[in-house]
Amino acid sequence: MGRPRGFDEEAVIREAVAMFARRAYDGLSVDDLVTGLGVHRNSLYKTFGSKRGLYLTALRTYLRDDLEPLLSGATDAEALLAAGDGLDLLLLAAAEQAPLDAEVGALVAGALARIDEVLGPEGTDRLLGLRLRARIKMEE
Repeated sequence: MGRPRGFDEEAVIREAVAMFARRAYDGLSVDDLVTGLGVHRNSLYKTFGSKRGLYLTALRTYLRDDLEPLLSGATDAEALLAAGDGLDLLLLAAAEQAPLDAEVGALVAGALARIDEVLGPEGTDRLLGLRLRARIKMEE
């Protein structure tokens, strides 16, 4: 029988969402994740299988627990922009991983289709463009 898990898996996933939203997948090493999440490397691999496994878990959690509630109450791009960095993980996943990883691409495509339902395709384009500009300004 193995030792009981020494960390709160949900808290680790929530922090991983925040870390991936700030620095993207390629911007984080496994060492960054281990340090930032406060888990041992072996625990990370045992629980999530890999950095990609953690990323996919974080992305799915974000889409379900963060993005969907935002969309439920929104009627326009400005209302969604009021969420600030609440769109950053989707934006970074779309730009960085979706073109390279079919599973991430399918999750991002589903999220974009859901935003299209709320805002229409032009509204989605406006929303992501405005958030990208805001993120660039933050980094200057």
